[in-house]
Amino acid sequence: MGEGNKILASNRKARHNYFIEEVYEAGIELKGTEVKSIRAGKLNLGDGYASVDNEEVFLRQVHISPYEQGNIFNVDPLRVRKLLLHKQEIRKLIGLINQQGYSLIPLSVYLKRGKVKVSIGLAKGKKLYDKRHDLAKKDAQRRIQREMSSRY
Repeated sequence: MGEGNKILASNRKARHNYFIEEVYEAGIELKGTEVKSIRAGKLNLGDGYASVDNEEVFLRQVHISPYEQGNIFNVDPLRVRKLLLHKQEIRKLIGLINQQGYSLIPLSVYLKRGKVKVSIGLAKGKKLYDKRHDLAKKDAQRRIQREMSSRY
């Protein structure tokens, strides 16, 4: 992500639960009131994932709260939303997901030049011992930083 992008939501657990191999930027097909809700930060990426069906990528289980000032135009908060990627990116993702057991996980939703974009990570699940290893490493770094700052 370059400069001038305003992050509206991020999936902080994604990097804890998965090894992120590659990150893709995708547009997202939204209805009008959904855009207003997203701009207000009313979305949850926690359980979200993306799937490939029929050479199209869809975002599933991402909750976008109905817009408060909305009316009959509000849509289902958990509806399936199409992601907009280049055809060659989709073909590459199909191969990786089918053969090597990767998942597509939404990492963040942000504004780029007024458009809502989703960054999607090509992810492989972590085992419990991987998570423990990462936590131990982070804890050691924190202790080193604390020691260094107390000395100077």
